[in-house]
Amino acid sequence: MPKEDAMIEELKKIRELLTPAPTPPTSKGLWNEFKAFIKNYKVMGLAVAFIMGIYLGGLVQALVSDLIMPLIGLAIPGLDNLATIEFPVGSQSFLVGHFLAALITFIIVAFVIFLIVKATQRWGIE
Repeated sequence: MPKEDAMIEELKKIRELLTPAPTPPTSKGLWNEFKAFIKNYKVMGLAVAFIMGIYLGGLVQALVSDLIMPLIGLAIPGLDNLATIEFPVGSQSFLVGHFLAALITFIIVAFVIFLIVKATQRWGIE
């Protein structure tokens, strides 16, 4: 019996040596939680997209107001600048030209964003 007990003890030691040690718990500090938040929710990509969207919108607004609307105004006889069209009704005036400029700007920005999304999907970026 002592021989069997010795073998059992040896097997227990071998099992203890082969059992992996538990991983130490990660420290849940504020800095580590912040880094995990940035990584998991892709905040940097969202921030870059937001900033680029603001400047893209400004660029397209300038393109529409300064180049496209005057060209459309030249194509329509009697209008110098299409963005200045307004319809006075009583004491109020409706700025139809400004609305048209905003609509054209929106369509151009939406189309550019559509093209960017299509290109990134083609590259495998989600």
